[in-house]
Amino acid sequence: MKSRVCIPCLSSALLAAALVGCASEPPAEPVPAQVEVPSYSIQDFLDITSYRGGAFSPDGEKILVSSDESGIVNAYALPVDGSEPVTLTSSTEESIFARAYFPNDERFVYTADAGGNELDHVFVQEPDGTVHDLTPGEDLKAMFAGFTHDDEQMIVISNERDPRFFDVYLVELDGYERTMIYQNDDGFFYGDLSPDESLLLLSRVNTNADTDMFLHDLKSGVTTLLTEDEGDVQYGIVGFDPAGENIVYSTDRDSEFQYLERRPVGGGDNEVLLQPDWDVMYAGFSESGRHMVVGINNDARTEVQVLDTETFEPIELPALPNAEITGLSLSKDETRMLFWASSPRTPRDLYVFDFGDDAPRRLTRSLSERIDAEHLVEPEVVRFESFDGLEIPGILYMPHLAQAEGAQLPAVVMVHGGPGGQSRLGWNALNQYLANHGYVVYAINNRGSSGYGKTFFHLDDRNHGKGDLSDCVESKTMLVDTGVVHPDKIAIAGGSYGGYMVLAALTFRPEEFTAGVNIFGVSNWLRTTQSIPPWWEAARKSLEQELGDFDDVEYLRSISPLFHADNIVRPLLVLQGANDPRVLQAESDDIVEAARANGVPVEYIVFEDEGHGFLKKENREEGYEAILRFLDQYVKSSAPSSSAEAA
Repeated sequence: MKSRVCIPCLSSALLAAALVGCASEPPAEPVPAQVEVPSYSIQDFLDITSYRGGAFSPDGEKILVSSDESGIVNAYALPVDGSEPVTLTSSTEESIFARAYFPNDERFVYTADAGGNELDHVFVQEPDGTVHDLTPGEDLKAMFAGFTHDDEQMIVISNERDPRFFDVYLVELDGYERTMIYQNDDGFFYGDLSPDESLLLLSRVNTNADTDMFLHDLKSGVTTLLTEDEGDVQYGIVGFDPAGENIVYSTDRDSEFQYLERRPVGGGDNEVLLQPDWDVMYAGFSESGRHMVVGINNDARTEVQVLDTETFEPIELPALPNAEITGLSLSKDETRMLFWASSPRTPRDLYVFDFGDDAPRRLTRSLSERIDAEHLVEPEVVRFESFDGLEIPGILYMPHLAQAEGAQLPAVVMVHGGPGGQSRLGWNALNQYLANHGYVVYAINNRGSSGYGKTFFHLDDRNHGKGDLSDCVESKTMLVDTGVVHPDKIAIAGGSYGGYMVLAALTFRPEEFTAGVNIFGVSNWLRTTQSIPPWWEAARKSLEQELGDFDDVEYLRSISPLFHADNIVRPLLVLQGANDPRVLQAESDDIVEAARANGVPVEYIVFEDEGHGFLKKENREEGYEAILRFLDQYVKSSAPSSSAEAA
């Protein structure tokens, strides 16, 4: 399969010129205390346009992206000359995620679900606007996996035959005839198709610490295990190299962190290609195969390296402080490159660079003209020692108001999703919104977070709501020690697994936080483990290793906030999507009812047209405004109470 990450063969100087020009502005000095920083409205923040994707048209003159400019995510074509975007889709209900132009014409592929239910279909739109659903049917989930090396077919994976597992199909680009090339009866995950279309790379998840890679011969039907290891070893498939001679992958074998290796397709010794001191997050070849782009998770910031694939030595790149360079791709004729650049104070913007020019062109300006980036916060990584001496990292957003003499500000401990996610140094509209309104925000990477080695990652296995929650509680000491946080005005907030942590805090450590904001968080692990989407079946063992045996009712009850809800004495805000397939609305309905029975102030908002995450601007506006209003009322403006009666 063709790589979707491409870098040209070019000199270090030319590459430096290309990338230096796209860096976000260097961090400014703190705004002087005497200078008034305006409080921006949520409408100002949501006037930001979010972009994603990025694929050249065959002639290299346009770039296919998805954008929420209209309030709903739709597909657009951005001319590389900087002229006005061309609207390709005009959905008013469902979010449309553009994936790729066809190799030789301007048909394009996109995916969409229904109201956030995650049952994606793969669609093709013709230049005249005609749309074809390549994966018709009910209750199925499908994904686009690229084009074949010869540009004649598309690779699609779908669970329509068996809801538990994803089969692999080839779709003809002329007429859209579809052929299953691999029937997945063994719970494998698709990795890559060899350039000659004779071999499949597959992976299997054994536990959350152990995966295997397999090579499947499409002609003989024989599947061969490639990774015969003792103990737990993780593997992540990068794919076949462009010549189809080697398999490239990441692994943590004998290491705390994921690094890059390759091995010959026909068998032979493993060869280490790149082993940094942090996890390799992603890698991909240029179409010619002369270069590889690698993303490294360097202390919650993405570090990009470009490797010469003859030596696998990195090409020297300029320092790019406070900017992340992602999504690099080449035009078909390899004369033009696109890439994204962002920083904590500027959302992702798209740039295009013509080889031979002095600097790239910026095609998007995501940040609202009503917001001065100098007024936003430049967060930093801050670590503290937790209850058992373990060092816990996180991202600290310190409002400009903190410079005022005697400042005693409210704070929010923000917990990421997962389990196993990571708070990162990048654009976060909600955190910036809260900081702009005077809240110190600490986006914690509690034990169990990714990015800090596999030992740290597994410290919360079958221990949720315990050590990880204690990290959140201990972070309060660090916040108070800054000298600007009021010790009695610290809330906890988070989404998904972070929402669970909020509910765990309010039930298991009920008087530690002033209030809680739960965004579609699990309240009842018994229900959640029994209602996981069928397509998660192949990862079931991994989930059980993380959470606990799904049949262990006593343990799951012990870590489920719902069964301890009579302990809730602090105000609670709950946001939920009605179509969420991961955390069902019943999870939020039940915890709201139980908390209200205690006489505790509880606010509850359900978005009828959202799933696990809020994509529509009007819903984010309502939700973010509600969060600030709730925190202002129950954290900033009032001292906490120690009983439900007082609350």
